[in-house]
Amino acid sequence: MYRLIALLALFLPTGALAEAFQRPIPQPQSATAEWWFFAASVALLASLLAVHMLVRRR
Repeated sequence: MYRLIALLALFLPTGALAEAFQRPIPQPQSATAEWWFFAASVALLASLLAVHMLVRRR
């Protein structure tokens, strides 16, 4: 029984070998993504300006 368990423990993990790491290839940014980034940047600047004006009054 112990030999069977040892034999299974020796041969079963061979099917779970990891493959080599392949570096991801960066994809080009689309025009839509650039527009959303611009819109988010403008919204961030507007919110920072609003906070500045609110804090400056106090």
